[in-house]
Amino acid sequence: MRVSLAIGLLAVVFSATAWSQSTPPAASSSASSSPAQARVLSTVVVTGVQPGPGLWKVSKDGHVMWVLGTLTPLPKKMEWRSTEVEQAVAHSQELLEAPTAELKIDANFISKLALIPSAYGARKNPNGENLQQILPPEMYARWETLKQPYFGDSRGIEYWRPILVAQKLYEKALDKAGLTNGSDINKAVRKMADRHDVKRVPVTYTLVVAHPRDALDTIKQTNLHDISCLNQTMDTVQNDMGTLAQRANAWSTGDIQALRSFAVNGRHESCIIAVVNADFAQQLGLHDLPERIDQAWLDAARAALALNNQTFAILPMGQVLDSEGVLARLKAQGYSVQAPDEWDR
Repeated sequence: MRVSLAIGLLAVVFSATAWSQSTPPAASSSASSSPAQARVLSTVVVTGVQPGPGLWKVSKDGHVMWVLGTLTPLPKKMEWRSTEVEQAVAHSQELLEAPTAELKIDANFISKLALIPSAYGARKNPNGENLQQILPPEMYARWETLKQPYFGDSRGIEYWRPILVAQKLYEKALDKAGLTNGSDINKAVRKMADRHDVKRVPVTYTLVVAHPRDALDTIKQTNLHDISCLNQTMDTVQNDMGTLAQRANAWSTGDIQALRSFAVNGRHESCIIAVVNADFAQQLGLHDLPERIDQAWLDAARAALALNNQTFAILPMGQVLDSEGVLARLKAQGYSVQAPDEWDR
């Protein structure tokens, strides 16, 4: 969740649209490693119809919430189909949708049109600098090694901010690895709810930006300290794509033990730090946005558990497995929380 806020924040401000969520894996720390070719992915990703993981059970006073932990990326050629999820959704009174953040631009149509060229300019490095000018020499050498197989001789990306280069590199590496962020499990569950006339309850924290042009001007003038984000992403692409594929396979086949063995929080810890510490994030009031979203979900979950005999909820797997995630916080507040391999079927 927190990872996507960092990348998504930039995407939102640059395009004046809302962001989506994903939870990439943790990267190895090899910032000082010498340039090397990206490793060939040795893990074969699963294909065909797969059941996905089981459901977590949250209960109190006879009221139950079934929770599906979602994950990205997943295998491109995997088709998710879960009878267990369909039945649980069908017998629920409400579907608590995955927590999201929405950035609303409070501007009229003319202002939005005027915003577009400013947003494009904010995507680039200040003062027209390119990556070779702003990256340390050894890091730029790593980038050159990775650039060729993923971007060829493209020159335009050399002028992008490192944090945006990191996101584009990550997307291209996923595609080559047979993985995708486009497997929308959330959408599939929403369709199940509609099929069975189950009320859908969005959990959205909305932040209104009253002066988008001022925010964009601040972005263009601010050093986001995002070089470490690109460095960490290059580590992931060079060293961790096989692990990423194994984790995707574990989710697809419902291997809970394997899922527990993978880190699911924040490949881009440095990206998050760069964003939340940036001047424009403070200006927009985003420094504690992840905590606000967590609290919005917890409030909605407690309300649903009190109201309904049965509720179905969607959460990023990081929040499901994290010892400090929202399910752990519910458990600390007196709710029973059981993993798929812990409750009686």
